[in-house]
Amino acid sequence: MLQPNLEQLLEAGVHFGHQTRRWNPKMRRFIFAERNGIHIIDLQKTLRQLELAQKLAREVILRGENVLFVCTKRQLSAIVQAEAERCGAMYVTERWLGGLMTNFQTVKKQTRRLKELEAGSEEGGEFGNYTKKEQLMMSRQRDKLSKNLSGIKSMTRLPGLMFVIDSKKERIAVSEANKLGIPLIAIVDTNADPDLITVPIAGNDDAIRSVELVTKAIADAILEARREAPAVREQVEEGEESTYSSERGVERAAAGGRGGDAAGGGAPGAGGDDRKRRPRRRRARPEAIEKLRRPVGAGEGGDEAAAAGAAEGGDEAAAE
Repeated sequence: MLQPNLEQLLEAGVHFGHQTRRWNPKMRRFIFAERNGIHIIDLQKTLRQLELAQKLAREVILRGENVLFVCTKRQLSAIVQAEAERCGAMYVTERWLGGLMTNFQTVKKQTRRLKELEAGSEEGGEFGNYTKKEQLMMSRQRDKLSKNLSGIKSMTRLPGLMFVIDSKKERIAVSEANKLGIPLIAIVDTNADPDLITVPIAGNDDAIRSVELVTKAIADAILEARREAPAVREQVEEGEESTYSSERGVERAAAGGRGGDAAGGGAPGAGGDDRKRRPRRRRARPEAIEKLRRPVGAGEGGDEAAAAGAAEGGDEAAAE
């Protein structure tokens, strides 16, 4: 896994923190020293945290989930967007809309509307059937939605991990992720609270080179995990069946999982499939339903007796 070394972190200025009067005491364990009224971050601990963050990102991708990059700083948004697009992750670089995660059903409707507007504005789309004023209104709506939702229009469910630049500025995003239990990776400066982050990476969150270096390391880990995902599917044992999905990852089920149900030799879900299956509905046969509808005594025996009695009565009448 590609990881920067101490010299690269030092050249990028990752070790520069905020002024000593603006520090958060919870960051004490990541601070190495104080120079000219500025805290110096311990780069050895930054490297260890970066390695943990890369492992977490790799695990999330191998599970089949996606990563969301969050950075609304103007001087850094272009860098974060480029790295997110390079590794195939989602991103929010314009503005964090309140309730983007906690009110996800409404956001999903807006992303669906954005896709419809983009499809209609294409050449040969439905926009040609509207008047010029209606086309203008729909194009304005498309531009407004695209400005805030273009990076997450492919998101159909909540992400498995969020990577945040400057956790103090993105406090709303951090709060929503904590409410929903979404793991967080964040570049945490000396003025932020590291207890709110799953894997805090102590470093300078204002310098362009610093953010670029850390973001590139996370994006490289995601790219490597995406390349390994098909290999994980091939390493499944021969006696098992597996399916790989870009959304759900690798799903394994033993060959006797479903066959146990049909043969009556095992419980539903046996063979490694822990999902609870609905019991099968037994369909009644037509002949069984017809038997139940017949009156009592009108069965097969009753029919034979009636036929025999009719035959005897006919013979006696002929003899007379």
